[in-house]
Amino acid sequence: MGQDPAPLTRHLRIHRERGHTVLEFRGEIDILAAVEIIPFLDSATIRRGPRIVIDLRPVEFFDCSGLRLLYRARRRVLAQGGTLHLVCTHPLTLRILRLTGLAAVLPPAASLEEVLGESESAGSW
Repeated sequence: MGQDPAPLTRHLRIHRERGHTVLEFRGEIDILAAVEIIPFLDSATIRRGPRIVIDLRPVEFFDCSGLRLLYRARRRVLAQGGTLHLVCTHPLTLRILRLTGLAAVLPPAASLEEVLGESESAGSW
């Protein structure tokens, strides 16, 4: 694996891992961060059959703007016949995902390796 690319914004870093585009959200994901992230999220999900992973592990704060980003990503990826995975370990963010029902339709994994290993061994939605 080569050198990690610099973040595109202070809230987002994108890199490729085993055929997946990994969008690593960073810091505080609020309305201002969402405005920065949306163009990159849309660009990553515009092609047919995108294989996307959203990694929330570096997130320190996550509000309804972050939820909207996840729903947007899910809607766009499904419309293009792709796959979307979520990585999250922060207890408060996991709680928000469970309370809103998003965890039921986009189950969070604990690590990038878990997602990528699972994706290679079995097809994912």
